[in-house]
Amino acid sequence: MAATDTSTTNDKGRRIVGAERATLARNLVQRYSQGESIRALATATGRSYGFVHRVLTESGVQLRQRGGARRRKQA
Repeated sequence: MAATDTSTTNDKGRRIVGAERATLARNLVQRYSQGESIRALATATGRSYGFVHRVLTESGVQLRQRGGARRRKQA
């Protein structure tokens, strides 16, 4: 997916609040809606899976189901 500069690896664990959090949330929502996974977003931003999941749900995003593509049983 498109790489953007949302990396906070130097400040891992630092609280993100206010305008900075809103900007990060918009970026995460856009990238998630384009198909990037929560795990990929967490790695790219240097944040935890739980943090990214929480930011997405706080933003009102309907999360995709687990497991990727559903496969049919072959006869």
